[in-house]
Amino acid sequence: MSDSKETPNSDVSDKIEYQVLARKYRPTDFSNLIGQDAMVRTLKNAFESGRLAHAFILTGVRGVGKTTSARIIARALNCVGQDGNGEATIEPCGECEFCQAIAEDRLVDVLEMDAASRTGVDDVRELIEGVRYKPVSARYKVYIIDEVHMLSRNAFNALLKTLEEPPAHVKFIFATTEIRKVPVTVLSRCQRFDLRRVDIETLSANFSEIAEKEGVKVTDAAISLIARAADGSVRDGQSLLDQVVATAAKDNAELGEDVVRDMLGLADRERSFDLFELVMKGNVSGALDMLDADYANGADSVLVLQDLLEVVHWLSRVKVTPDIADGPMVPESDRDRGKDLTSRLSMRALTRAWQMLLKGLREAQSAPSPIQAAEMILIRLAYLADLPTPADVVKSINESSGETPNVHPTGGGGNGGGQPVVNAGQQTVQTQAAPQIMPQAETQAMAEIAPEVLSSPQTFEDVIALADKMNERILRSNLVSNVHLVRFEPGTIVFQPGDNMPREFSHELTRFLNGTTDRRWVVTISLDEQGAASVQQREDAVQVARRDKIAQTSFMQSVMETFPGAEIAEVRELGGPEEIVVEEIEGED
Repeated sequence: MSDSKETPNSDVSDKIEYQVLARKYRPTDFSNLIGQDAMVRTLKNAFESGRLAHAFILTGVRGVGKTTSARIIARALNCVGQDGNGEATIEPCGECEFCQAIAEDRLVDVLEMDAASRTGVDDVRELIEGVRYKPVSARYKVYIIDEVHMLSRNAFNALLKTLEEPPAHVKFIFATTEIRKVPVTVLSRCQRFDLRRVDIETLSANFSEIAEKEGVKVTDAAISLIARAADGSVRDGQSLLDQVVATAAKDNAELGEDVVRDMLGLADRERSFDLFELVMKGNVSGALDMLDADYANGADSVLVLQDLLEVVHWLSRVKVTPDIADGPMVPESDRDRGKDLTSRLSMRALTRAWQMLLKGLREAQSAPSPIQAAEMILIRLAYLADLPTPADVVKSINESSGETPNVHPTGGGGNGGGQPVVNAGQQTVQTQAAPQIMPQAETQAMAEIAPEVLSSPQTFEDVIALADKMNERILRSNLVSNVHLVRFEPGTIVFQPGDNMPREFSHELTRFLNGTTDRRWVVTISLDEQGAASVQQREDAVQVARRDKIAQTSFMQSVMETFPGAEIAEVRELGGPEEIVVEEIEGED
């Protein structure tokens, strides 16, 4: 009878003893901690030189090792070695009574507190009361406070004095995911370590090692997919791997990328490439059929759009840096499809697809029916891929009227033909010349300053240029926008102040000129004489005149007819005597 009762109890005991991988493979020393070499190196030097801070704060995203590092530091501080006579060491033995007691969470001198559940000042007061007592048996009394940013303001204030001058036998270790919520007064009293996201290569190596120890066969592509889904978090990745191990527990078959994708609810990477290729070919029907099939199989339409964004990002990276496709961690399918599609797609098409999908993703996330929103996004992108660029449309307009413009990309610098440039969207097109209407003296005064002006400004524009040269940005801004000049002579400035003029401006300007030039200046505010328009007002008036003049040309009228609802945003001088640029045309997509 006794045997029959003991057997079920032993089975239950075996089931209870199971630990998830994130706990089973949690590092117990810094040699097993991955991805945080900078912190380990700093702590190693501190232990070896005996320069140990009284308080540490560890910050980073979830699952990168903050709490684990805090526990390892506590063990390192209290380890006495196997012979019981050792000093604090960066490499705790793991076998002495203190190392084992800390690992089993039973050492009274190491107190771990969760600030998320104990946020009040009374909890901190209880902690402070215990600080003055020496450790019961260990070398240091260590307080580990997890999620420290959850403490209330009063709790932080109560902790400040103790944290600034704690007893020699006390060490504080804080961990937080929200470092910005921790008061600066606390941060200034702690040695801070920023734990980084772990890179995909390091995560993949760690997951492969764990899978091998667990006796599970997982392909490299599946491991890489888990590492990418972990987003730099070791714990998240190990939890995903735990699901994979559970999937393979029965048949002991090798798990591939398809199993991981089904488990995570992700669309097939190959199907994402296929869907993107159909859309960029303008095959709307095929793209919608593929989206419907994925949706019927349980794919989330928002995740489908996110996968398309990942595809566009990958193709853009390959387009800019082709060598990245040959990296050791890049799956063969990504390499082959990336090289194939980038050879057929321009960077302009990829950037346009990125903008459309990014905007569409926000629409799908807030739409009443995400699948309908996703379908409309694919339709828009497919038709947009078929449409000519604004520059091509402008070019066709010119060709139909017998003109042969020279099309070149935006940002190519000036043009040497003395012709204005019309920018429509992301392209520029040269057209016939228009007359120069910008006062040349003002623009040149803003751009350059002769050496002699530094010592003796001769015009008001020289004063503005001098302020710009001396990096007096606020002073220059007021000179341009708030000074209505009444009279200017070298050594004398009389002006009427604008509505936003600072009260001390005249004194500041006098001090600046007297300290910078070789003459004495008198700056006076006029209360009865009317000042001229400010420099900014004159520039605005010139811009309006430019827009009106350009808008009346037959060419611009034809452009406006081609892009209904568009408007000329700015006309800018390029530098030649008759060069004007219509920098931007704004309108609906």
